[in-house]
Amino acid sequence: MNITRNPTLVDQLAASYALGTLRGGARRRFEELARVNASVRAAALLWQGQLASVTELQPDIAPNPLVWTRINNLVQAEKQARAMQTARNLAKPSLSWWANLSLWRGASAVGTLAAVAALFMVGNLSGLNQSLGQQVSSLGSEVKNLNTRLDAAPEIRYVAVLADDKAAASMLVTFDAKHRQLLLKRVGAFQEQPDRSLQLWALPEGGAPKSIGVMGSDAVLRLTVGHNDMASVPMLAVTLEAKGGVPEGSGPKGPLLFKGALLQTVL
Repeated sequence: MNITRNPTLVDQLAASYALGTLRGGARRRFEELARVNASVRAAALLWQGQLASVTELQPDIAPNPLVWTRINNLVQAEKQARAMQTARNLAKPSLSWWANLSLWRGASAVGTLAAVAALFMVGNLSGLNQSLGQQVSSLGSEVKNLNTRLDAAPEIRYVAVLADDKAAASMLVTFDAKHRQLLLKRVGAFQEQPDRSLQLWALPEGGAPKSIGVMGSDAVLRLTVGHNDMASVPMLAVTLEAKGGVPEGSGPKGPLLFKGALLQTVL
């Protein structure tokens, strides 16, 4: 299955890779795919960058002043209780360990402080979870926007520079495999007469020239071409023909103006 055609799956795998939950062979296959596919590599880097900020320490949150007031009141009350108990112990014989109120009051004070601390920690964790949820939501939107831009971006697989017999560049040819679009752009100063047309030809190895399209007066010609059609073409050429070009199925009639090798790009 080609997962690059499933942006949602790519996004999930990139998130798991950044979190460290993608392991073993699945992690190695994802790394290999990221090295050769720009959209997968971009998704992984985006997740890693966003999650890196989540691991940083969260800013300190000042507690409500009432919390410290209550803690201080509890501490002062405990001191007073201990002082009163010490006075009682000096005035009468010592009671048993189980009847010693200061022990229970001390345990109660410790329990109260622990409860206050737990509530404070829960409040901090709640704020952290909310912040993390917002960051993950924002990250999902950024990944979605990035995938949209990557889908719209061309995937140039082949390129050719067509030159005349003096090696002067006159035409630039690029092939976008993702959108199956061949683009022929004028880069030289040549301009045909009004009763003539420039016709683009594929020159397959050991085969007859095959017409790809006829240029009009515009500086750019866009054609829909299959990937297999371009993969078997080592050379391209442009001839000068009568207005509208030669009929389908016949070879070139006019002079050869420009030619060049069709080269596969390295992703």
